[in-house]
Amino acid sequence: MPHVVFVAPRFLQNTNRYVRAFAGLSDVTLSVVSEDPAEAIPASLKPRIAGHYRVKRSLHGDDLTVAARAITKGVGPIDRLAGALEELQLPLAQVRDALDIEGIRSDVARSFRDKDRMKEVLRAHGVPVAKSRLAQSLDDVKAFVSEVGFPIIVKPQAGLGARSTYRVESPADLAALEKKGFLPTKERPLQVEEFVRARERTCETVTVKGVPVWRSGTRYEPTPLEVLETPWKQYCVVLPREEDPELTRFADVNAKALAALFGSSASTAAGTALTHMEWFLRDDGSSLVNEVGVRPPGVQIMPLVSLAHDTDFFADWAELIALDRFTPKARRWAAGAAFFRGQGGGDRIVSVEGIQAAVEAVGDALVEMRTPKVGQPRASSYEGEGWATVRAATTKDVERALLTLVETVQVRYG
Repeated sequence: MPHVVFVAPRFLQNTNRYVRAFAGLSDVTLSVVSEDPAEAIPASLKPRIAGHYRVKRSLHGDDLTVAARAITKGVGPIDRLAGALEELQLPLAQVRDALDIEGIRSDVARSFRDKDRMKEVLRAHGVPVAKSRLAQSLDDVKAFVSEVGFPIIVKPQAGLGARSTYRVESPADLAALEKKGFLPTKERPLQVEEFVRARERTCETVTVKGVPVWRSGTRYEPTPLEVLETPWKQYCVVLPREEDPELTRFADVNAKALAALFGSSASTAAGTALTHMEWFLRDDGSSLVNEVGVRPPGVQIMPLVSLAHDTDFFADWAELIALDRFTPKARRWAAGAAFFRGQGGGDRIVSVEGIQAAVEAVGDALVEMRTPKVGQPRASSYEGEGWATVRAATTKDVERALLTLVETVQVRYG
């Protein structure tokens, strides 16, 4: 029986969905590493957890290595080591290196986590990507601008979503970044890229030892960067019911990119993964790969896939990682998520209106809603202070439901 160790920094609602998924595998021995004490493990899951080790820093490879050695001594050798967060992927790889655990090692993890290295690997293998450079000074940024022109994008080397990502359209914008203290240095280089005018899509891919066995894609409406730049714009994710011809055309690029990033380890357990690829679709039909994560996607995509396929995609992912096993299921529905973001100044929510009207208007299409609350701190990400998921028989019905939600629910800051 394989022994799986899952790293759950905190036993929060979303993290517990992954713990529960692994605990539901009867042919797996499960241990858990967390910053929370064992008492915080949900009571319903405790009987299925063979070992627990508490660490101070769950995102540090050294701390996780100590935990893995202790669990190995107390429970037995570790066959698979897993975690759902983007920030965990390199520390997990460092533990696999140290204990010779099957799966993604540091060289591969860095190709996914370091966005500059990722672009270099993809370019070397003929995968289309935006022009970019790792900048260590303002002069590096200016030199890049002289080559590609304004606008450009400036973001962290190991970014997460669109956080701390800025569009720079002029020398004045560069000066504004300097005032914010967000300019590259040798100690903290930044990624600079050409700005791509295109629609943004995702491609979620399941590979078993390097072989793609399932793909799905969502549409960001609008792009995360647009939402961050324009506070009044509301953010939605759409998972169409029908086969998407855009995604079908992109499949070859997706496969080529994953083969490049996994490299020679693709045919091993390292190539058993769920990847989240963000890509651009230009008006002329051409595509560019933006970023790739080797972990479950955020922005409610996991629940949306569950809804669209009448499955528990969290459990499907756990089975894939633990047992190299995945059974594709037919898509029966369209699904979508709307994210509620406020308007106005201030750092807290002062009013929330339209919740009941939105619930009534959307009707049976509404699946789940987390409503923003008065007094809640203003969120720093494009996901806002609340969200709702919907499901319907057609993509147009889902789009109508999402439009109703974002037009009806009004959140204000003060």
